[in-house]
Amino acid sequence: MISFFKENTTFDIKQKNKIKAWLKSIAEGYGFAAGDLNYIFCDDEYLLAMNRQYLGHDYYTDIITFDSREDISSKRLSGDIFISVDTVKANGIQYGEGFGREIMRVIVHGVLHLIGFDDHTAAEQKRMREAENKALGQWDTIMMS
Repeated sequence: MISFFKENTTFDIKQKNKIKAWLKSIAEGYGFAAGDLNYIFCDDEYLLAMNRQYLGHDYYTDIITFDSREDISSKRLSGDIFISVDTVKANGIQYGEGFGREIMRVIVHGVLHLIGFDDHTAAEQKRMREAENKALGQWDTIMMS
């Protein structure tokens, strides 16, 4: 089940059912099933505290994904995906995408991490961006229907 929560923010995601169907489709396209996925939308300070506590990083970020599968080879994705609405808004402006587009990019970014995409090297970042763009194209198709 895909669920949406919020911590330290008034933001509430719209079109939840369409987003759930989209994310399930993305997972299936890579040979996975969407299991228990929890999206937690929060503010910068909340995610910074998580970043410090669990990852030992002392910087702001837009997303942190925690894989909660007991067996990492499982084809059923489960995890907690924390998204800073503050940073997504700033990035949407910085990259010229706007908030709506950037939030969808970050939402699918979390699932792509659980599928096995990474973004530490330039090559990994390129592969991740290509997968995000492909997924966003699918989102556009959903929104036009």
